[in-house]
Amino acid sequence: MLDPKQCVLFSGGAAGAEEFFGAQAEAWGIEEVNFSFEGHQIMRRRGVRVLTQNELVLKDVSMTYVSRLMGREYTRAPLFRKVLQSICWQVSSGSEVIVIGEIQEDKTVKGGTGWGAEFAKLCNKPLLVFDQAQDAWFRWINDEWVKKDDPAITHSRFTATGTRFLQANGRRAIVELYARSFNR
Repeated sequence: MLDPKQCVLFSGGAAGAEEFFGAQAEAWGIEEVNFSFEGHQIMRRRGVRVLTQNELVLKDVSMTYVSRLMGREYTRAPLFRKVLQSICWQVSSGSEVIVIGEIQEDKTVKGGTGWGAEFAKLCNKPLLVFDQAQDAWFRWINDEWVKKDDPAITHSRFTATGTRFLQANGRRAIVELYARSFNR
């Protein structure tokens, strides 16, 4: 079991899953780093790390590539590009990635949250997703989603992201995940 005082959560502090992951981290005494950028609206103010324009550019992504990889078209708005760049910072900083969302038939995760999951796959990071629609945890293993009962956070530096539309089962999943991982 991990010592919460030795752990760091990397996230984005956005409303929904990230906000709730952060609140739980704070309750457990876990350090929190929330990547943001000028003009970005976030809910968590603890551990905010404002990325400079130069830092954002270091994690620049091709919108054509991301759209093709995800099998959907994303806006080319500068704000959305910065969101994707900040997600790259989040994923790069953690040793494992935890996502709350919904796994789709094409094995991607729904919405902008899906980029965090796909980038974790590209970086070969351990990836855990709680699918709110299926009310179950899944781990990405050998290019497949494998159902996992009662998973735990296994790395002291972990990334957590997810949907803005956090449901009651998603909140419960996060609370239970922290309890299993950091039980005092």
